[in-house]
Amino acid sequence: MGDRMKMINRTVSVAALLAGCLYASDHGVAQTLSPSAQRGLVFVQANCARCHSVGKLDASPLAIAPPFRTLHTKYPVESLEEALAEGIVSGHPTMPEFRLDPGQIQDLISYLKTLER
Repeated sequence: MGDRMKMINRTVSVAALLAGCLYASDHGVAQTLSPSAQRGLVFVQANCARCHSVGKLDASPLAIAPPFRTLHTKYPVESLEEALAEGIVSGHPTMPEFRLDPGQIQDLISYLKTLER
């Protein structure tokens, strides 16, 4: 692995660790996120938090965007894997289409499962 890739991997790891710490402190949670769930949190904060609540307590910035903590009440979280791989397309015209790679899917599912508790 080249020096640039090592630096990128280290940066992502540090960002995921910080996100996990910020998540716990902002939400009064004593829960420690796994590395996979931390990466999932970083992903949703970067790509989804503009519209959706991605935490356990906060409201969605866009009122019609469902909070991620409620997804498991509508769908088994594991059933989202195929949709994430094929590309999530919503009926809402402003939501971008997302197509995730297998690692990102696992990270996102890991994070969503932490919201079920």
